[in-house]
Amino acid sequence: MKPADYCFEVSWEVCNKVGGIYTVLSSKAATMKSQYDSGYIAVGPYFASRVSGEFNEKIPPDLLNAVFEKLKADGIICHYGNWLVEGEPDAVLIDFANFTARKNEIKRELWDNYRIDSLNTQYFDYDEPVIWAYAAGKLVEAFAAMQQSSKVVAHFHEWLAAAGLLYLHSRKANVATVFTTHATTLGRTITNANMDIYSLFGSVDPGHEAYKLGVYTKHQTEVAAAANADVFSTVSDITAAEAEHFLKKAPQVILHNGLNMGHFPTFEEASVRHRQLKRKVNEFTSYYFFPYYTFDLEETLYYFLSARYEFHNKGIDVFIRALGLLNQALKAEKSKRTIVAFLWVPANIRGIKRELIENRTQFQDVRDTIIDDLEFVKEHLINSVISQKKITDVDLLSSETVFELKRKVLKFRKAGSPPLCTHDLYDEDRDTILNACRAAGLSNSAEDRVKVVFYPIYLTGADGLLDLNYYESMQGCHLGVFPSFYEPWGYTPLEAAALGVSSVTTDLSGFGKYIEPHSAQKKFPGVFIVKRSGIADDDFVKSLATVLTTFAHYTNEERIKNKIEAKHVSSLADWKFMIRQYMTAHQVAASRHWK
Repeated sequence: MKPADYCFEVSWEVCNKVGGIYTVLSSKAATMKSQYDSGYIAVGPYFASRVSGEFNEKIPPDLLNAVFEKLKADGIICHYGNWLVEGEPDAVLIDFANFTARKNEIKRELWDNYRIDSLNTQYFDYDEPVIWAYAAGKLVEAFAAMQQSSKVVAHFHEWLAAAGLLYLHSRKANVATVFTTHATTLGRTITNANMDIYSLFGSVDPGHEAYKLGVYTKHQTEVAAAANADVFSTVSDITAAEAEHFLKKAPQVILHNGLNMGHFPTFEEASVRHRQLKRKVNEFTSYYFFPYYTFDLEETLYYFLSARYEFHNKGIDVFIRALGLLNQALKAEKSKRTIVAFLWVPANIRGIKRELIENRTQFQDVRDTIIDDLEFVKEHLINSVISQKKITDVDLLSSETVFELKRKVLKFRKAGSPPLCTHDLYDEDRDTILNACRAAGLSNSAEDRVKVVFYPIYLTGADGLLDLNYYESMQGCHLGVFPSFYEPWGYTPLEAAALGVSSVTTDLSGFGKYIEPHSAQKKFPGVFIVKRSGIADDDFVKSLATVLTTFAHYTNEERIKNKIEAKHVSSLADWKFMIRQYMTAHQVAASRHWK
């Protein structure tokens, strides 16, 4: 039985892809719709330049049209339609441009009612989402007032939507409310400042620290929303502890994030796709490294890290150091194994390195020459096999082609070593990632068993290099490494597992903590969880390097066993199971509001 007749889910990221909450909402939209049927409505901001491909506008039904007309008097313009994600849920996008005239009135109310100090905030940083959220609160209030015989629950995500909840609370609206913080503003800011958030629990005054770090308005908004929602929730046990210390309230419900696993390939499909996409990665590797020296692609494994450029928070620092230790270990044992480690971390770029463009062009020229001769090769090879003749070089390639290829391969060769980065960067000498690689002894020399490719652009599928999108790039690799220090949930290892790709995370990740009871003590855990809570960085780097080395030594059969388990682990976070927690939160909110 559904907790209410209508559910409004309010987020700045509805039809507005700016962060991880978009994945949460879009991936569970169909499941939410199945719970509430036509009573589920997603609410987001209206930006005309961003709705293309996200939103299909339609004529609103009579009930919503009456609400929209009422809001027009305040300068709030509402657009009704479908969010173009699976399930195509109803969505209302709010154009609040004409409502900004009420900015000072809204901020005064927030001060008078909740002591939120927003006097010196910037429009795009704080004021814009707060004005929109306040308008969203008015939307839900007006709807509930016109549906007095129906129960309405409104679910607000993050501080950006919190003003809508506070509006409803201050008006004593007939709406049950849920507030979810996916990561506290103070916690994220502290870790971005390279401070150990976990050592500060109980030892700092959150309000004072928020003023010191310049995030006091957002922090105060979060505190007020957590205190005044019918149900306060967060996404993991890790973030629950953070919220209890910094927001001074323990969440009543944990809403773990999930994925719609029906959208991901079966293990058999994933295996086929891996072989196909690894060929593309091999091709990139060939023109990236082989002009300078060669190694055996059959003995090569691909590791990767994908993250924002948060060097410490996302564990980029410890990953590079662990790769340095792995490199030393493989060299010491004279291993034939080569590890190519991709760092998919967007940065400020000038463009693709010229030498790499030349390498790619020359490689493609060699490849095309061979492809053009394939009919000759096929014909002569068939004739030789049928006539039981000994197969010679001339049966494989014509003499003219062999000569032409020798000339082109000589042109392909270069002196020196491959670059660490695919692109020219602004202020490259000071780049943190490149300097960390050099400090770890990773220079892409011929002797290195671990090669690094810093790939500082978004994986769009059409970047002129790999030409693979995010999921395709993952599937072409063997191991994703996500050793974050601060990760309230962490979708990347879950996405990798759903694609049948092994991965590494830590017990400081919400997802890692969630699956730890399942994966612990298994020889092939699918997702490796490395202890990081309370562990010094030096010790953690050694533990991470041990896992990377263990995986490097896996046989093909052992890697397959780990991939099978990874796929199984991902099923534990299917929305068809995780949605129950949302329904529980809504039920608790309804019972508290209408007690």
